Amino acid sequence: MKLYAKAAFLVCILASSHVAAQAAMPAEPRDTDFQFALLKYPGDWNPRPHGLPRLAWEVRRRTSIAVDLATAQVDAEGEDLFDFPFIVWQGTRSFAGLSETALNNLRHHLSSGGTLLIDVSDGGEGGGFEQAVRRELRRIFPDQALERVAPDHVIYKSFYLVDRHGGRSSVRPYLEGIFVEGRLAVIFSSNDLAGAMARDEYGEWDYDVGIGGDAVREVSFRLGVNLVMYALCLDYKEDQVHIPFILERRR
Repeated sequence: MKLYAKAAFLVCILASSHVAAQAAMPAEPRDTDFQFALLKYPGDWNPRPHGLPRLAWEVRRRTSIAVDLATAQVDAEGEDLFDFPFIVWQGTRSFAGLSETALNNLRHHLSSGGTLLIDVSDGGEGGGFEQAVRRELRRIFPDQALERVAPDHVIYKSFYLVDRHGGRSSVRPYLEGIFVEGRLAVIFSSNDLAGAMARDEYGEWDYDVGIGGDAVREVSFRLGVNLVMYALCLDYKEDQVHIPFILERRR
């Protein structure tokens, strides 16, 4: 089986079969099934330090996935990259090109079942980070390009039914991605998802999200949960037997 696939399938089954109980009160997991890993690179690699921990807490609260609340930090040149199936790449400004070792490791990781979420943090279109990361993606997958994710893709219904994209800013009302053997391996968000979810230890939101407020943050969390569920379950929720469950989750 592909890297991560067997363990992810077991987590997927558990998460989908116990969500009602977990929604009431998050249990403290004895072991963890999942941990976000933030990609380190020569640039502004951690602009939203409170974003992923908060999303991890929400995933733990809303599902039965035993999530580590701490965010790991990985260097694409190191072997520890392969310990984490879900890598997040954030930034606010341009950066120098990655090494060939880093590019090869990322290519292998994504081709073997890993998922990369790119979250543009600067709140604008065509900024330095976006241009640089698109350049690096062309180096990782020279024969594949980012494409718009269709609105009926399973990523929008893997846990919640989502028809909006949240985020601190509204740069693009859609996700982009790169597909590897039919699987959405690279997910590209232009809207600063982590910025909408970032909350400090005192419970204060780090950033204003403008018109929409709490509704925008809720959509951001729901999309974030869906991204995790998709990375672990892929097209599990495409099966029609799960439609009643999905509709119930929408309420």
